[in-house]
Amino acid sequence: MTQSEHFRLLGGLLRRAESFSRLAVWAGGGLTVASVLLISFDVLARKFLGFTTGGADELSSYAFAISTSWALAFATLQRANVRVDVVYQYMPVRIAAVLDWISMVALSVFMVYLTYYAFEVVQTSWAQKSAANTPLATPLWIPQGLWALGLAWMCVTVALMLARASAALVTGDVELVKSICGVRSAQEEADEEVAAGERMVKGETA
Repeated sequence: MTQSEHFRLLGGLLRRAESFSRLAVWAGGGLTVASVLLISFDVLARKFLGFTTGGADELSSYAFAISTSWALAFATLQRANVRVDVVYQYMPVRIAAVLDWISMVALSVFMVYLTYYAFEVVQTSWAQKSAANTPLATPLWIPQGLWALGLAWMCVTVALMLARASAALVTGDVELVKSICGVRSAQEEADEEVAAGERMVKGETA
């Protein structure tokens, strides 16, 4: 496989990862909305009908954890993670690109460790047949497993981003490095807000 073919393969995999991560975000959002509706129904039923569904708070906590872990990959792909750029924005482009790459390496190492210990928690819950100390008695390995899978997908996504950024850094394509793992500029954020506003206007007038 030639170098250009290798780069195209990485780019294609990264685009597919972004598409899947977008679906995961929508699914996580749906899970969050469902938990909100369940809690709302539980509160209203307790107030006006005199009964409770039971377990709404427990299920909503699971939904929050799972949706958060599955949203991490998309947030990273969109460069929505918080970074301190007080000094960064004044640095030469090439130095900034190296720092972007280092930040991606650091994130990768952190996510691998976090995911490793997350799966240890799941394995322990499975082996000990741990269940929630609630009326639902939920087997803990189920929500923990879904949460850990979200972290694992984050690891896969970060690995693809790091591989593509590394290839771009070696070839001197600093703009590509920035577009993959750099800090979003104020202009980029403004352009995105303008585009979102235009989509809303078109949706209202359609």
